[in-house]
Amino acid sequence: MADVFKVTTRMEGKYAILYTEGYINNLAGDKIVEEFNQLVAKDVKHYVLNLQKTQLVNSIGISILIEVIEKVQEIGGTLAFCHLTPIIAKTFKIMGLTQYSKVYDTEEDALKN
Repeated sequence: MADVFKVTTRMEGKYAILYTEGYINNLAGDKIVEEFNQLVAKDVKHYVLNLQKTQLVNSIGISILIEVIEKVQEIGGTLAFCHLTPIIAKTFKIMGLTQYSKVYDTEEDALKN
């Protein structure tokens, strides 16, 4: 996968919504963590990761997302995922990510709940 990974953020009330675009591997995961750490430094505690433009997450990417979940728990925050492909949703469930975060079909649903 030669695609360049992108992560962008917008604020919606108390929520930071991170939009990913591309394959989440170790390099992409590092970009997510970097963005996340900048937001934590600004005292943001509630996050939605919108994976609408992400088709694949490898095992290293998942381990990095687990690290993000742990940090969110440490700060007393919340994390939700939305717009997951069926394979990513199944992988997240198998790997236990859904035990510590919520998964929603849409960004609107994530923000409402």
